[in-house]
Amino acid sequence: MTEIRTSRLLLRRWHDDDLAPMADINADPRAMRWIDDGSVRDLDHTVEAIERWEEEWDEEGFGLFAVELLASGELIGFTGLSVPEFLPEAMPAVAISWRLGSQFWGQGYASEAAHATLEFALQDRGLDRVISINQVGDNASENVIRKLGMVPERETAHPVYGYPLRVHAIDLTEFQA
Repeated sequence: MTEIRTSRLLLRRWHDDDLAPMADINADPRAMRWIDDGSVRDLDHTVEAIERWEEEWDEEGFGLFAVELLASGELIGFTGLSVPEFLPEAMPAVAISWRLGSQFWGQGYASEAAHATLEFALQDRGLDRVISINQVGDNASENVIRKLGMVPERETAHPVYGYPLRVHAIDLTEFQA
């Protein structure tokens, strides 16, 4: 079982009792604004998503971590690694991403979890390069990406929705733990 502890967070595999709080996050228009077409997701979609995330762990040896607060055990969202197959021009690649409930924004949790995940990718899983993809205009995610030391690599358009995307990257030689 892969777990990462930071000063305030536990990054871990998914449990059955994570379903309801993750479904609440996926149903929050603020949390979903910059995801795909911006629409909220229902409980069934959340069940399917968590099943896919767990399958990726089994197949790839990495995936999306459930992120909980150490102090309370409360699930606040996810951060982790995935293969961005939706963007063929970026392949082959492994991307870092995150989604937190809006009530947890502005407290440094995304940066803390993402930094721990990036360290896991480059040092534990032996990846030599990680990317992050965000919608142009999503300044909060852009700030987290910059804190990770990632640099813009290219701009492109989402292949389905057409909005502008920015691809950032960092390689092992640039990473500072």
